[in-house]
Amino acid sequence: MTLAIPTIHMNGTSRDELTRQLEEAGSALQAAIRAVEQACPNGRDYYTQGHDATQEALRQHANRLHNLTAVHSELCEIYEAIAA
Repeated sequence: MTLAIPTIHMNGTSRDELTRQLEEAGSALQAAIRAVEQACPNGRDYYTQGHDATQEALRQHANRLHNLTAVHSELCEIYEAIAA
């Protein structure tokens, strides 16, 4: 997927405002990633659900982290494209 990069021009949002917004969103995502990392599934909470329950919970947890990290990476790419 090719990211849509905003064009900086007189009638649009200023470079400063766009980079500020992206920095704020990036910081919020970093905080969310740290929080989700702390919420890692503990096997003691799943073992009564069956043999594969813990592994499934860990797989889903990894997917959540992957998705958050992917969004953060996209925002960083947009930031780098417009900050120069």
